[in-house]
Amino acid sequence: MIDTSALPVHVGIIMDGNGRWAKKRNLPRSSGHKEGLTAAKNIVRKASELGIQYVTLYTFSTENWKRAQDEVGYLMGLIKVHLRGEFDFYKQNGIRIQHIGDLDGLPKDVQLEIVNATKETAHFTGTTVVLAINYGGRNEIVRGVKKMLQDAVDANDITEEKLQHLFDIPNLPDVDLLIRTGGEMRISNFLLWHAAYAEFLFTDTLWPDYNCEEFLEDIEKFQKRTRRFGGVV
Repeated sequence: MIDTSALPVHVGIIMDGNGRWAKKRNLPRSSGHKEGLTAAKNIVRKASELGIQYVTLYTFSTENWKRAQDEVGYLMGLIKVHLRGEFDFYKQNGIRIQHIGDLDGLPKDVQLEIVNATKETAHFTGTTVVLAINYGGRNEIVRGVKKMLQDAVDANDITEEKLQHLFDIPNLPDVDLLIRTGGEMRISNFLLWHAAYAEFLFTDTLWPDYNCEEFLEDIEKFQKRTRRFGGVV
């Protein structure tokens, strides 16, 4: 049974396994990504119903540009169409959209859809869904350091708080629970700074098959963990 008074504030999800899901069914990889989008909507809806404040979805990494050009093109198109076409879903569930990642490195039309989605949902007060698009943890830290250098911050004045203030979403809470589907046990450059004390859960379930029941089970597992944050309990 989930304790609604002890929910994770911020859940990060590495949605892995779309391609393998499609391959198992002799379908094109694009079919896996399309099904993965349906899974994402279901999990976001459930997180909203529970009252989880932040969900960050690893949508497209800085390393994903290495994939085949047709797959990258399909993913960019899927992101664009989804952001444009799902406003009713956001509105019905009170979902606020935010973006994390190198916005300037994305195609102009995708940039526009991201900016529009964040503006149009900024006043919603439910779950904040952070879309990590063209995102890499190292890249975010490097971009933050560059901003610090541009501001001529004295080395003696550098603190964790000042650096974090220069990240893409300065007030983004640390990740409490990080879930990775697809059977791999690594975080693949995802929220390196924010996941410093996250609880990790890995599942063999391929992302399109990851459902609300398993998500609730993972929340229960999280609530059974003892979090020490470097101290002694």
